[in-house]
Amino acid sequence: MTTPLILITDCDLPGDAAEQTLRAAGFRAERAPDTSFETLATLGAEAEGLIVQWHRIDGELMDRMPKLKMISRLGIGYDMVDVAAASERGIPVANTPSYCTEEVAAHTIAMIMAQARGLPAYDGAVRAGEWKPVAARPLAARPSRTTVSVLGFGRIGSLVARGCRALGFRVLVADPYASVDAVRAADCESVTIEHAIATADLLTLHVPLTDATRHLIDEAAIATMKPGAVIVNTCRGPLVDEDALVAGLRSGQIGAAALDVYEAEPLAASAALRAAPNVLLSPHAAWYSPEALEDLPVHAAENLIRFRDGESVPIVNPTYAAAR
Repeated sequence: MTTPLILITDCDLPGDAAEQTLRAAGFRAERAPDTSFETLATLGAEAEGLIVQWHRIDGELMDRMPKLKMISRLGIGYDMVDVAAASERGIPVANTPSYCTEEVAAHTIAMIMAQARGLPAYDGAVRAGEWKPVAARPLAARPSRTTVSVLGFGRIGSLVARGCRALGFRVLVADPYASVDAVRAADCESVTIEHAIATADLLTLHVPLTDATRHLIDEAAIATMKPGAVIVNTCRGPLVDEDALVAGLRSGQIGAAALDVYEAEPLAASAALRAAPNVLLSPHAAWYSPEALEDLPVHAAENLIRFRDGESVPIVNPTYAAAR
């Protein structure tokens, strides 16, 4: 009996935990030496599963993998996989949504609080020799008088909403897939996306990147926001039109931003965001803790093991079964 092969297309994490987990469960595991189309197509011709981190997996590549039964994403977002093409071919796609939920929520709330209390500006002022506690920029918010709008009420968004509410903020939630009762149970208010954006003193994004959400925060959306509002993004970079954000920061329409993700990563040395005022930047690090680093490759491997064993897996395209 042939041992089924799992191909790891790309992975920039240290160690070989994914391979070890797969091999302990009876799979062969091979990591591609490069991500050229021919290399992946050749190695993947016998593969029954893929683990993918950043490389684009499209229908053309899937067609070169006739035995492929499942794709497991090494991370939460899955926009690097052509999910529609996978569904058409009867291939389920799974992500790893729980490996860093606490970390991203904590990072998000830290960014919200840093800008809500003007900490980056205070820090710069003290280092420059100023001592002006009443000159916070852009905000020195009292939580009970401040509205945080949370777009997306999934694992991370719901934790952020509850955390902000616990700190005393008024919290609005916009998520067409979340029940009003669930939002109300978190002591938050359910509103439309448009209302959430227009009403926010601080806006935080927790929605998947799709064609519909790409540049969700663009020039038109920014124009509807309160002058001086703050935007926080620890989710997916292309949710925000960075040119529009920079223009908003320079004009003062946007008071500040805190970003962990970007339209192109790593952020270019020449990126306008680096010189924009009142921006707090981190290097796509919201997910990180030593524990999350250990969990991520194992969770991605376990998706394939559990799928083989008929157990529940976080499938993002449940309609794949219709094509089988």
